[in-house]
Amino acid sequence: MTTPGFAELDALPTEELRERAFAKAREKHDVRFFWSVFKHLPDSDEAAALDGAPNSIGPTVDEAVALWRELEGRDLGEQEPLLRAAFIDYLSR
Repeated sequence: MTTPGFAELDALPTEELRERAFAKAREKHDVRFFWSVFKHLPDSDEAAALDGAPNSIGPTVDEAVALWRELEGRDLGEQEPLLRAAFIDYLSR
């Protein structure tokens, strides 16, 4: 399978990018990716409940996905372009 190009990914809605990036991160058990996303969410005090150190024993991928589901539907505000870029970058690797 080929990695999609920037233009193809950039044409997708943010939610589709998020779904694809999260699926890839879940498959790779990449808690670090989830943590990088959470720390950029607006008003993400809930994310502070996670340990904060992606290499430490603490949050799991399932916990990160569950936290996202709690935050889902919130306006991403000024952070949306940054999150889109993070999703596109992750999917491009």
